[in-house]
Amino acid sequence: MAESNGFLQGEAVGVGGMPVWEQRFRAPRVGLPRWAKGAPDRALFTSNATGTYELYAWDRATGRQRQVTDRPNGTTGGVLSPDGEWIWWFSDTDGDEFGVWVRQPFHGGADEPAAPELEPSYPDGLALGRDGTAVIGRSTDEGGSTVHVVRPGGGTVEVYRHQQSAGVGGLSHDCSLIAIEHTEHGDAMHAAIRVVRTDGTPVGELDDTRGGTEELGLAAMGFSPVEGDSRLLVGHQRRGRWEPMLWDAVTGEETALAVDLPGDLDAAWFPDGTALLIDHSHHARSELWRYELADGGLTRLETPAGTVSGALPRPDGTVEFLWSSAAKAPVVRSTAGHVVLTAPAVPHGIERAPDSVPVSDLWVDGPGGRIHALVQTPAGEGPFPTVFDIHGGPTWHDSDAFAAEPAAWVDHGFAVVRVNYRGSTGYGRAWTDALKHRVGLIELEDIAAVREHVVASGLADPERLVLAGGSWGGYLTLLGLGTQPEAWALGLAAVPVADYVTAYHDEMEALKALDRTLLGGTPEEVPERFAASSPLTYVDRVRAPVHISAGMNDPRCPIRQVENYVERLAGRGHPHEVYRYDAGHGSLVMEERIKQLRLEIDFVERHLGRPRR
Repeated sequence: MAESNGFLQGEAVGVGGMPVWEQRFRAPRVGLPRWAKGAPDRALFTSNATGTYELYAWDRATGRQRQVTDRPNGTTGGVLSPDGEWIWWFSDTDGDEFGVWVRQPFHGGADEPAAPELEPSYPDGLALGRDGTAVIGRSTDEGGSTVHVVRPGGGTVEVYRHQQSAGVGGLSHDCSLIAIEHTEHGDAMHAAIRVVRTDGTPVGELDDTRGGTEELGLAAMGFSPVEGDSRLLVGHQRRGRWEPMLWDAVTGEETALAVDLPGDLDAAWFPDGTALLIDHSHHARSELWRYELADGGLTRLETPAGTVSGALPRPDGTVEFLWSSAAKAPVVRSTAGHVVLTAPAVPHGIERAPDSVPVSDLWVDGPGGRIHALVQTPAGEGPFPTVFDIHGGPTWHDSDAFAAEPAAWVDHGFAVVRVNYRGSTGYGRAWTDALKHRVGLIELEDIAAVREHVVASGLADPERLVLAGGSWGGYLTLLGLGTQPEAWALGLAAVPVADYVTAYHDEMEALKALDRTLLGGTPEEVPERFAASSPLTYVDRVRAPVHISAGMNDPRCPIRQVENYVERLAGRGHPHEVYRYDAGHGSLVMEERIKQLRLEIDFVERHLGRPRR
């Protein structure tokens, strides 16, 4: 086996004889701790210390940690009440994302229904107030989107209902105003914001779409944390990218904020309301800045090169953030210079995930403009067998962040290429919005341009190219195997859209709205667009062997439409393998993730052979 810079390829082993690539999954991790606004020493975080991601309570004053949830398929959706007395978490069934909010005392005790008057639903936002008020967003296939106010001591009032998708965007500091992100205009990619009182009375409306005629979105980022200040921090796209502004729905006043940084900007309030924390994302990296509201002063906060996956300001003015790079595993740090939180101890003795290799940047001219891709290569000289690992979303992007799956492929001698195709975020509004109507085909044009470049440059072996991805990436994998059959040697599709029409009819309501936006209507209204964008249309053209994994309880890419595609492959005797597992849209169980990746690695090596190492 080859060795370079302390990084071992293939089935290199470490703790207890465990392969290095498996150690990256089993290594204990923690998420960014979220603290109670009125009790900053009480925090809630996620960890995979048991082998499954669950919620943990952390009393920062005493150092005591305890596991809050313990479910076969894991739990990640949790929120602390502002006083720190209660932990709210969302209880679904085996990953189907359909369920109810329950709550548990911070220091332990029995779970109880948090809003017993509300029937199970898909969650669409939650805001908890200092006075005990809870604002709960819900959606169902039959009832559309609703928002409910739950008063302390009981009593639930519906304050919003619409068939189009909507969700809770925030609750004001004095618990009198609710921000609702909605898409009543019919464009699920570009929300408007309505502020209402807790009895549902309208206060103000901000709609940059102008009734659905402009493709400009808004995002609620939180009300001011200061008493008597009704301003809402809002993300907007008025200048071709995401950036913050302030809006007071009571007075109608809008305040533009001049933050002279390239790329997309996310923002959050510092607890005293005098400044904003700016999360600056540009070209697959991110960094943090402090913006002074009084004079517009901008100060960079020290973070290592890589990606900040979440950040929260503390009452003392420091900022805690979750950082990683492609080479280094995630760690929760503070701008004060120390590591904030380490994972609970685990029995197998792995303390941290082994390093991987850094990414390099690749820019390729494509049909819609310059395409950014991230590349990782094993030791040695190319051309390498290459995995095109395609991200989901589609409105998401790959970044210089730690990921165990691509690191495993590099371990086994493969180069990995990740393409931020049109539709990806982080490259401006026009790039994200470009995929409409020719859905899937646009993204594959960009992937093809990058593929041609890495082959021509000698990086990738044209006879051993693997197209792979999960969710939207799994969809693009199946679509690419059918529309570009000569280009790919193998396909690995996880939780994919395989039959777009059936997927539309079976998926959760919020995704129906997104599909109507992307394709311009329903399958009955624009059948030709759904057909052109559906992998099932091209299944008889697929040449490469296909490996598919799918969750039996997946509400996003439901199992029936996957089975339709598999049946067509089987009917023509095409080589394929299918792995079905008892969870939803992916798994929070580490052994399950390892099993799925091991099946994929075995599939690839059986068909392509082991790379020379």
